[in-house]
Amino acid sequence: MQKILENKRNIHPTAIVHPNAKIAEGVEIGPFSVIGEQVVIGRDTKIASHVLVEGWTTIGERNQIHSFSSIGTPPQDIGYRGDETYLIIGNDNVIRECATVHRATTKEDRKTVIGDKNFLMAYSHVAHDCKLGNNIIMANSVALGGHIVIGDHAILGGIVAVHQFVKIGQ
Repeated sequence: MQKILENKRNIHPTAIVHPNAKIAEGVEIGPFSVIGEQVVIGRDTKIASHVLVEGWTTIGERNQIHSFSSIGTPPQDIGYRGDETYLIIGNDNVIRECATVHRATTKEDRKTVIGDKNFLMAYSHVAHDCKLGNNIIMANSVALGGHIVIGDHAILGGIVAVHQFVKIGQ
């Protein structure tokens, strides 16, 4: 696999990174990944092949985002009209294959937030306006509806669907 070293970042030549994206040192971006204009990616984060990161998305340090994940895409909300809303991901998270994490709507604080040291397994879905704490495990195919709050250290078993506006944890 041919890679190029660009300002202490390892970006595969087939990746498409918007020139206005802010990419910290030590970041790796794999083949065929697409990074949008407003994206900020923190130090030592690893983006695998075929990952889409777009919108007003901030990803902290030392995260791992695996192949075919879609991060920071618009919310699946019929009232959304392209407004500036945000996805904020903390540090040391693992987001496995085919996971989807959406930006927020304008109905609350305009933020979908994922804390630190979370493990989102394959096919996990975090909908708009969710707030996830720290050290959470979401097993394969967990689907969170919009406006959900998950407290620290929660574990959600495989194929669990959580209805919107639910709070889990302390």
